[in-house]
Amino acid sequence: MSQPPLDRRHLLKWATGLGMSFALPALDLRAASQRGNERPRSLITLWLSGGPSQLETWDPHPGTKIGGPTKAIATSIPGVEIADSFSLLADQMHHLSVVRSLFSQEGDHDRATYLVKTGFRPDPTLRHPSVGAIVAHALPYEQLEIPPVVSLGYDNRLSRGGFLGGRFDALRVREPGSSNDDMRTWLTEPRQQRRLSNLDVVAQAFARGRKVVVDHTMHAHNLEAALTMMSSDQMKAFQLEEEVESTRLAYGDSNFGRGCLVARRLVEQGVRAVEVTLQNFDTHDKNFSRHAELATILDSAFAALLKDLHERDLLASTVVLCLGEFGRTPKVNGADGRDHWPHGFSCLLGGGNLRGGVLLGATDPSGKEEKPDDAIPVPDLYATVLRGLGIDPTHQINTSIGRPIRYSDGTPIDRLLI
Repeated sequence: MSQPPLDRRHLLKWATGLGMSFALPALDLRAASQRGNERPRSLITLWLSGGPSQLETWDPHPGTKIGGPTKAIATSIPGVEIADSFSLLADQMHHLSVVRSLFSQEGDHDRATYLVKTGFRPDPTLRHPSVGAIVAHALPYEQLEIPPVVSLGYDNRLSRGGFLGGRFDALRVREPGSSNDDMRTWLTEPRQQRRLSNLDVVAQAFARGRKVVVDHTMHAHNLEAALTMMSSDQMKAFQLEEEVESTRLAYGDSNFGRGCLVARRLVEQGVRAVEVTLQNFDTHDKNFSRHAELATILDSAFAALLKDLHERDLLASTVVLCLGEFGRTPKVNGADGRDHWPHGFSCLLGGGNLRGGVLLGATDPSGKEEKPDDAIPVPDLYATVLRGLGIDPTHQINTSIGRPIRYSDGTPIDRLLI
């Protein structure tokens, strides 16, 4: 059942919580020169929920036993091919680098999602923040009147602040681009102020003798944040009426496409981290037909986002990352599907202080070797993303019990950094 995309209930829920390779130098210099000079400040993550097949996206092996019917097409990175379902994105690939050798030991959806969204394996003694929450924690956002972390689309699990606190939980908007009129108060201003004054009287009475408890709940801060957001002009970033029809059509008439367009509008406002989810990649059956359907949605939206960010000089200030929790098996099962495969999967990333036009890693075209060439552990990817945003991944913060934790335990990949 569809829920309202953005209303007072969802807003207040958020508020009450308040975490082998080669480079192409000429191409890299061209991409860097086109980005402008603004410092990195935002992260857009395109989350492919369920685990996309690397063989049907960024690491095709046409003509091999494991390749299936998927063909490959050339991209704007010389010598680099991707699946032929992504003809629009192929022309924008020079803005990105391709990693084909991510690996982890997590083949379960929940555990793998935790790892890939936080950069840490699940720990029963600690709840880690998402990488988006870390970005918001590390980069100031004083002028922002809307949440610094936003998650757009369905199946947006684990986009939370963890030990950084509820103020870094993502504001979840399931249907981006829809009207948010029901988020605005229907009361007249005088009546609204009378109600708030009465609430303040009750709150002050409750606070007497309970200062420690009241400070811990941060109720006053949360209420102020919610009221500021409800009256802010920055809320227009969630609406698409101001966008010309050609732009909306370029992103595609899908929830994900509208989410990508809203993501661009949010980073223009200074939102620190935006996640846009495209779900249903868990293709244990009908892998090829289902990936073809999803590729139609992803291709137009992703290509339009990159083109838009470039034309608006936002690539210098925005890191873009596209991945899921793991890949799919080289072997096709009896239901014409592929199963979970964390041993060698792919991602795309670029913008900010990241290079474009780099291909990193390779998987075995026969499917016999589990570990890819130049294997990259997931924590190293996130240390690189943080560095690409000008954030020191070794920075330490203390949890509420005084336990020191670094932003990342990974090692940045220098070959992906400018």
